[in-house]
Parts: sequence; C-alpha cells; structure tokens
Amino acid sequence: MTTRVKLKPGQKGTKKLLAQYGDALVCVRYRYDVERRKQSKTVEITVSECDWTPPPAKYPDSALVPLRIGFEEKHLQEQAKAVGGRWDREQQVWFVRYGCIAGTKLEKLIILKTLKNA
Repeated sequence: MTTRVKLKPGQKGTKKLLAQYGDALVCVRYRYDVERRKQSKTVEITVSECDWTPPPAKYPDSALVPLRIGFEEKHLQEQAKAVGGRWDREQQVWFVRYGCIAGTKLEKLIILKTLKNA
C-alpha cells in the first residue's frame, strides 16, 4: 500500500471527519493498494493526552564521545571527519562532540568503554 495524500484537518476531503472527530483529528490519509485495486481512507486521532517530561540527555552536547568505526567503513569515517571527529590511534576510536552526531547513524556507534578506561 502506498500513501499518496496526507491531509490536515480542515482541508478538502476532511470536512465530514472534522465534524465527527473535532479537535481530536490529527490527519486523514488516502492509501492505495495496487494489487487489490483498493483505496483506503485512514484517520489519525488523538485518544489521550497527558503531561510528559522528556528524559535527560545521556551526554551534554559539548561532551567528546568515543565511536567504534571499522577500518573498512570509509563512509562513516568521512562523516566523523566532517563533523570534526578525531582518530585516537592509542584507543583505536574516533572522538566526536555528541551535539554533532545526536540523532544520526553515528550516534549508534558510541561505545561505553575504550582501551584506556576498560
């Protein structure tokens, strides 16, 4: 199934659903299944809402974090260099500021122990 159209409340194609669900309506999607030759209309609604406090960050943005990047992973090494990362030959890891890699693929490569603090 592919989604071709995603409409916000109030746009053409959502008026009846907006009247039915009111402020709970988040969006309306029109999805198409080529194999079955079917069109589906889906509705996203808010069913509950409560206060939430995000968890604290693991590292401050300015903290240097060690990354384990393999020798053959040249593309990842280039990404680390591009954000100011440095290779530490002794520990065999890259050091990069956390704020530069937060939310990227590189963030998943952070290691907890290096050779010096193992």
